[in-house]
Amino acid sequence: MIEVNLLPNAKRRAKKSALPGAGLKAIKLPEFDRWLAFVVVAWIVGAGLLAWLFLGTRAEAAELTEQIDTAVEDSTRFAETIAQTNELRARRDTIAMKLEVIQQIDEGRYTWPHIMAEISRALPDYTWLEGVAQIEGGAAPSFQIDGRTGNNFALTRFMSNLEASPFIRGVRLLSTTQVAEGPEGAEIMLHQFMLEAHFEEPTPDQIETVPLFAADAEEVE
Repeated sequence: MIEVNLLPNAKRRAKKSALPGAGLKAIKLPEFDRWLAFVVVAWIVGAGLLAWLFLGTRAEAAELTEQIDTAVEDSTRFAETIAQTNELRARRDTIAMKLEVIQQIDEGRYTWPHIMAEISRALPDYTWLEGVAQIEGGAAPSFQIDGRTGNNFALTRFMSNLEASPFIRGVRLLSTTQVAEGPEGAEIMLHQFMLEAHFEEPTPDQIETVPLFAADAEEVE
């Protein structure tokens, strides 16, 4: 069948309209839709970021809370340990003070027995004592000796014997006077004297020590 084209431009239009995709080029998204898509994407990304920050902060807060609890427990434990340590130190100091007092008493326990023994050993004939008194205390006390003797030679010998003792030093004559002793009409003139001396701790080579059970050991042998 023969067809006649009465419209000369009809074929060209038909060809233009028949091209595939020719009509899609004319379709454009409005500007409002682009901003809407951007806002939606921003909300999604923001929500995800907030969720990530929330979860991360929550985990960090939980970790910090656990560390704080551990620190509080350690602090409580250390506080108890410190209190126990302070109590032990106080007990140690108290015991040390008691031991120091005991040592001081023990150090001076034999001071006066030594003094009295040396005075008694140094006392010559015709000489007797009326009193021995402490003047100053401490580890090396000073003391005063009051007595009477028949003559000055006995007093001089007494002072020399005291100076020869390893436990006594600084013997000094304070005073000497003559006094009458005895019934009226038969008085005897005596010399009343007053001496001052000091105790000293002798060196180990000056002391002769004896084992406590020496006598028992000899008996057993």
